[in-house]
Amino acid sequence: MAPQPVEFVGAALFAIAVAHTFLTKHFERLAHLQPAHAGIWHLLGEVEVVFGFWAMVFLVFFAAHSGTASAVSYVDSLNFTEPMFVFVVMVIAASKPILEMASNLTMALARLLPLPKALAFFFVALLVTPLLGSFITEPAAMTLAALMLREHIFSKPLSTKLKYVTLGVLFVNVSIGGTMTSYAAPPVLMVAAKWNWDSAFMFATFGWKAAVAVFTNAALAAWVFRKELCQLPAPQASLKTNAPVALILVHLAFLVGVVVFAHHAAIFMGLFLFFLGVAHAYQKYQDRLILREGLLVAFFLAGLVTLGGQQAWWHEAVLKGMDPTVLYVGATALTAITDNAALTYLGSLVPGVTDEFKYALVAGAVTGGGLTVIANAPNPAGFSILRGSFDEGSISPLGLFLAALLPTVVAILAFQLL
Repeated sequence: MAPQPVEFVGAALFAIAVAHTFLTKHFERLAHLQPAHAGIWHLLGEVEVVFGFWAMVFLVFFAAHSGTASAVSYVDSLNFTEPMFVFVVMVIAASKPILEMASNLTMALARLLPLPKALAFFFVALLVTPLLGSFITEPAAMTLAALMLREHIFSKPLSTKLKYVTLGVLFVNVSIGGTMTSYAAPPVLMVAAKWNWDSAFMFATFGWKAAVAVFTNAALAAWVFRKELCQLPAPQASLKTNAPVALILVHLAFLVGVVVFAHHAAIFMGLFLFFLGVAHAYQKYQDRLILREGLLVAFFLAGLVTLGGQQAWWHEAVLKGMDPTVLYVGATALTAITDNAALTYLGSLVPGVTDEFKYALVAGAVTGGGLTVIANAPNPAGFSILRGSFDEGSISPLGLFLAALLPTVVAILAFQLL
């Protein structure tokens, strides 16, 4: 069936938005060349704004073509729970009591390794935290890992190559590291209930393979850059806040509550408002909450949801009829230009699929989840947190893609050969 005009325009604007993510540095340069219009160029140079901006353009067209009521009805039909959840979990996970606790635990684990302290911390942060995403959800794991790396590694003088490799490994490891359970990785969550995949099945089928790949990626990155990492000063445990144990436990309770009710926006938003009250009441134990960064990431994901809702007509056509091997490669590639949760959801709509089809679809979706900022829902969170550590405060999409290629190949080998 030929696409309707609205679907065709939605697909075209989605393609433009994907291309736009690769051109953000160009817009930043225009801001310097044309100071009279620097505001709009800076706006268009924000990666987190890209999909929200083009979603707005799409909705204006939708309203002009089909009427305002139809456009509003379309927005009402979409599910924005995931953008809201990512925003909330980012802010809570980045609160100082939780971040310091996570950093201190990471340092404690690193001290158990017979390695120089900075090298050991780097390895543990890229190994343990992504795997922890299977329990506290991938967005929370991404937030914690990115913040710890920013504070203890990226704040030191690093080569650009090490920065990009770290980012690529982090994105790939978080994407595959959430597959040990059935609720933590967005692409798994989209199909787990429909296909009756519980956490035991996930660990036996995907999780242990992912753990092997995560370990390999972290070890390779640490080994290749061992000389540079060994020259860094040892990460220091932070004792600046001396937050009471009771307050730390309260923060953890909020985080656990949000994770448990991740699919019930009314509940986790209520918990979040309660959390804001507690954070305000104990300001001396807090740094600035990352509300702006979290809102920008939520805006990015909401735009992705809005435009992604118009891609079903070609996604399903591409997925149908593929044999498992081709599907695995195709899913890995498609994930790079679209959200992997949307990809698995559309695949779950294909009737009468085999177990081999299901495995190839999900394995491919998580494998390619580190190649671009749009490939996996937690990626914009890590992107937003670490962007300021790169030259000119900007991360090259091509640099990220190239840095994530080898970790992605390791994931491919793990899921295909083990």
